[in-house]
Amino acid sequence: MVTVISGAVNVGAGEKLNRATGKNLTVAGFVNLPAGMAHYAWVKGETVLQISGNGPFDVIYVNPNDDPRKQ
Repeated sequence: MVTVISGAVNVGAGEKLNRATGKNLTVAGFVNLPAGMAHYAWVKGETVLQISGNGPFDVIYVNPNDDPRKQ
């Protein structure tokens, strides 16, 4: 689960970014993202999120070239 502590985040489901269908979450807003669900998110300013759930936790990029850990 992702909870917005401060700021705002936009979240959408699917493998391709679609800013028109993303949902805007503000302070205290939350979304549950099940394991294996393709999704995307973006912010427009400083934002603090709390991510919680049962581990293990991993981030898998649809396009491996987008993974900042490999640059």
